[in-house]
Amino acid sequence: METIKAIESRRAIKHFDPNHRMSEAEEHQLLSLALLSPTAFNIQNWRFVLVKDPILRQLIRAEAWDQAQVTDASLLIILCADLLSWEKNPQRYWHNATPEVQEFLLPAIEFYYRDKPQVQRDEAMRSCGIAAQTLMLAARSMGYDSCPMDGFDYEAVARLINLPEDHVVTMFVAVGKGIKPAWPRGGQLPLEEVVMVDRF
Repeated sequence: METIKAIESRRAIKHFDPNHRMSEAEEHQLLSLALLSPTAFNIQNWRFVLVKDPILRQLIRAEAWDQAQVTDASLLIILCADLLSWEKNPQRYWHNATPEVQEFLLPAIEFYYRDKPQVQRDEAMRSCGIAAQTLMLAARSMGYDSCPMDGFDYEAVARLINLPEDHVVTMFVAVGKGIKPAWPRGGQLPLEEVVMVDRF
């Protein structure tokens, strides 16, 4: 599917075929495409928790306003981020780069993130948001539907998945075979209202 078509046809689907399962090859392709999402300084701070245990899915659903897509989607992905990925062996993010590039970037990473928890968290949210959109568009191109989700108890979900202390949960993406179309689009604001040239 062409990218433009995937963007135009992607919708937040709430009802999935609970009997459909993605193949391992499809899951691998989808997640491999997500890994191509950009991150600042290439720190690749996203972490993808694939929730496959049906009992755990039920427990998560109870913490997500009983939304059916948590249990019924073929794949439930909890997008998390490692807030300290920037300091965990950062040379591995640039191991293919020339020594000159590494000598410039590694100190820059340190300077950008060190002692800046808000920057670390903001970057986590940006990175996972971009990865989520990549997942949804890739899924659509593969013939699947998806639903981005933030309607859940973050602390409860973090406990359920044993989230490390230096990580944060950002959102869910449910992927599967939709069985009901999305509601008609609620209406997009006109370009004139949301696009400015040079200044507000």
